[in-house]
Amino acid sequence: MSDLKERLKRLIASDGAISVADYMAICLFDPESGYYTTSEPFGVSGDFVTAPEISQMFGELIAVWALSAWHQSGKPVPSMLAEIGPGNGTLMADILRTLNQLDPTFVILSRIGMIEASPRLAEKQRQKLGTGKAKPTWFPDVSKLPKVPLILIGNEIFDALPFRQFVKTDSGWRERMVSLDDKGELCFSVGLGGLDENILPASAKTAEESAIFEVAPSREALMDLVAAHIAKHGGAALFADYGHLQSGVGDTFQAMRAHAYDDLFANPGMADLTSHVDFEALAGVARRHGLDVTLSTQAEFLVGMGLLERAGAMGAPLDQQGRQAIQRDVDRLAGADQMGNLFKVMMIAPKGVSLPPFGTMD
Repeated sequence: MSDLKERLKRLIASDGAISVADYMAICLFDPESGYYTTSEPFGVSGDFVTAPEISQMFGELIAVWALSAWHQSGKPVPSMLAEIGPGNGTLMADILRTLNQLDPTFVILSRIGMIEASPRLAEKQRQKLGTGKAKPTWFPDVSKLPKVPLILIGNEIFDALPFRQFVKTDSGWRERMVSLDDKGELCFSVGLGGLDENILPASAKTAEESAIFEVAPSREALMDLVAAHIAKHGGAALFADYGHLQSGVGDTFQAMRAHAYDDLFANPGMADLTSHVDFEALAGVARRHGLDVTLSTQAEFLVGMGLLERAGAMGAPLDQQGRQAIQRDVDRLAGADQMGNLFKVMMIAPKGVSLPPFGTMD
């Protein structure tokens, strides 16, 4: 049993049940035993593999998008190209390598930013990016960025932020909590806290008893910061994450450990905790700042950006085995039964800005 699990039990026994959001925050970010504080989650040897680690093609296509966003924003100087939640730095490394091949002036004229709250991960990123021509600057959060036009990339950032769950009961929607059962083990319970039902989508208003509705104030707060910056200073942002394009009901809370689903309460601090991102809610935040938003599946975005053409060019000089490996990467990134439909892409920019691969956004 993990030390964090014991501490959580003592906390709940002493102070009472905690919200799903608090449970997730403690498990992921506890200074001593939190998952992102102590674990090496990325890659084959970790608990999950992200798109940049599957293939360099992902970062290359994001680089093309970022360059186009800078051009469509008027090639502002000064400006900042930044990644939020950069993980081990693979995505930014691929982006910078590609930009230096396509248009090195973008890198020369822009500041490179890495938005990372974890000192441990920031150090890993420095080791990966420290030998390149570009010299990134690290920032603890979006609010610390310089007040200049921003081209921002975020891959699997929102799913790592805590969220809240509410349960439909015979007395209305009540917050789902984490408490102790009669054996002293962690379990779910229903608290007394209610929900402003004005925020419920139509599907939730007609939901059956015991249905789950998820809201994520911390995710919306982050989008609010990003959207406010772009609305005031210009630029564009692209986010890729797994989730749904329309708000609805359903329990999407999950734990991942060693590339497999884990029990939510089995290994606090040793498993990744996530939930599906509600992109409709995030889009609403951006639109309230007067920004245009476009939403798509990851497959639609990558294929539109030229994934198949890039795969063909990479595979042309290879033997059959090499081409098959590239095809497997394409299938993982864009296959309907893999990341292609589960993952969504959201782009935001000031009204009238035309961005690939869909042109002017609506």
